[in-house]
Amino acid sequence: MTERPSDPAGRYAYEGLDRVIHEKARLGILTSLAARPDGILFTDLKDLCQLTDGNLSRHLTVLQESGFVEIWKGFKGKKPQTLCRITDAGRARFLEYVAVLESVVADAVDATRAGKGRRKLPEGFSPA
Repeated sequence: MTERPSDPAGRYAYEGLDRVIHEKARLGILTSLAARPDGILFTDLKDLCQLTDGNLSRHLTVLQESGFVEIWKGFKGKKPQTLCRITDAGRARFLEYVAVLESVVADAVDATRAGKGRRKLPEGFSPA
């Protein structure tokens, strides 16, 4: 896992927020797949994530090329089906990402407690 910078100047530059995962639709896809280790059918994933066929397909391609997911093609009777699963490496990277998000939340809580909910403005600033 990537450590947060110890330098206060870079305190909120969370390097572990992987751009491939951080995109809203891909985060939803990975969250759905992480909860289903045996995978989920494309049509069910599409409904769960409320994406179109094309949109889900494109996001799955990005995730597959990045090693997060694997795609399996098969048939149920004569009907073609696509099964989507998170890879072991994808699960590990997803968990690292979640740990970074947890640190963002913890830092936000700490900052709120330290300031007791008040925010100070630099001298010379007033409401716009």
